[in-house]
Amino acid sequence: MSVITSERMLRTNPLRRLLVRPETGAVAGAIAVWIFFAIVAGGSGFLTSRGVSSYLSVSAELAIQAIPVALLMIGGEFDLSIGSTVGATGMIIAILSTQFGWNIWASIVVALIFAVLVGMLNGYLVIRTGLPSFIVTLGTAYILLGATTGITSIVTNGLTVVNGIDQAPGYSSAHAIFASALGGGQQFPIEIIWALALVALATWLLLGTSFGNWIFGVGGDAHAARNIGVPVTRVKILLFISTAVCSCLLAIILDVKFTNADVLRGQGNEFYAIVAAVVGGVLLTGGYGSAIGAMFGALVFGIVEEGIVFAGVNAEWYKAVIGLILLLAVLLNSYVRKLAMEARR
Repeated sequence: MSVITSERMLRTNPLRRLLVRPETGAVAGAIAVWIFFAIVAGGSGFLTSRGVSSYLSVSAELAIQAIPVALLMIGGEFDLSIGSTVGATGMIIAILSTQFGWNIWASIVVALIFAVLVGMLNGYLVIRTGLPSFIVTLGTAYILLGATTGITSIVTNGLTVVNGIDQAPGYSSAHAIFASALGGGQQFPIEIIWALALVALATWLLLGTSFGNWIFGVGGDAHAARNIGVPVTRVKILLFISTAVCSCLLAIILDVKFTNADVLRGQGNEFYAIVAAVVGGVLLTGGYGSAIGAMFGALVFGIVEEGIVFAGVNAEWYKAVIGLILLLAVLLNSYVRKLAMEARR
């Protein structure tokens, strides 16, 4: 009897339940790196409102892509085309607004429709061919990058950067929604609100809807999920659409914020988003993770990237630190996953 009681206490221990949450490692990591840079770079502006704004802005921009990528990874797939989707949709907005005189809102609608089509194509090809999603979406990424560069060069007579978006009709209202700032002195960019809204929506979707259960089921065992009636094809295509649409959202924010578009904008984001999701507790094998964890994974990135600058360290060390964080996160997630499995027995 005492053994049974002790096992029940172990399984219901609040601390143990907290430790097996997928986002726990990312929260602890974010706190740890913040404390480190607060000590190392606190006197150099890291703790000022400007410093806070800088790392929250970087984190929010990454979170906008990392959160849907996390959901897709929980569903058992990867999307390596999100970086090229940022460049392609951003350039659609820029070209239609500056070269053809469209209202910027009409350009945004066209870009969103294009993003939906990219997501549908990715999902359809993955399902129909049975090929690994990272291969399919890597091909999509190169197609988008090459086509965006080629078409932009033709339309703009050799340019790869298009300026003047702030001269487009409707820009002022778009700026208020996508590029305004909040807080005292208008220091905190509105993309922070977009990221928080996105993580709230994704968390509700995962934990409060049947679709969220389908995502976990599809990522855990797609065949078993299909056998019990889960619409696996629909779930995966919708997840691919979400990564493309959120990439378009980031493109809109950056276009309006910087008043220009670059064909190379977003390149490499796919890897940062995946790393942020992994740091946030999402397993590479699918079926486990959270949107909140992805947000804190993105926060770790933002703190490290801006903390290194405030500490006066050569920015080239940033990628080395990110690589170290990734390895530690994978090891921690493996351990947490083991604890979670033991707790369910």
